[in-house]
Amino acid sequence: MYRAVFKRLLDILVSGAALVVLSPIMLLTALAVKMEDGGPALFRQKRVGKDEVPFEVMKFRSMPVNTSNVPSTRTDQLRITKIGKFIRRTNLDELPQLINIFRGDMSLVGPRPAFFAQEELNRMRRENGALSCKPGLSGLAQVNSYDGMPETEKARWDGQYAGNITFANDLRIIFKTFGYLTRRPPVY
Repeated sequence: MYRAVFKRLLDILVSGAALVVLSPIMLLTALAVKMEDGGPALFRQKRVGKDEVPFEVMKFRSMPVNTSNVPSTRTDQLRITKIGKFIRRTNLDELPQLINIFRGDMSLVGPRPAFFAQEELNRMRRENGALSCKPGLSGLAQVNSYDGMPETEKARWDGQYAGNITFANDLRIIFKTFGYLTRRPPVY
């Protein structure tokens, strides 16, 4: 019952409330991104959604305009704007995904949305049932992660989550996410 009905209701309520409460921060972030180089504040990118249906994930742009799309494991090869460094360290770049959650493209908790080019990760997720879940703002792999986690490990955590979606597990992951956010951020 939770997975079929209440999870979506929770997503709507929490993301809607967060969008209202965080709107001043989101507005200031958008203005800062826009003022730095005049480009758009939001960055949209095609990702793998539930049942492999593509959707556009939204983030605040942290790289110069017209930067090529690459997986997060290769972003060290790209230039990040001054504001981009700050919003990545504070995870403010992820806030527009609350819109994705409110619209139903994503969930608060689930496997992080992968690129279509991450064929091996998507294959493993397909095999373990993780692609039957909506992608999440946070997930079991993220709260158990370290920098450079191999895709086999990500897929293992994602499959474990897909096999045991409960309100208690989602709450545990949400609280662990807040703990993760209080840790020292990675250096970009």
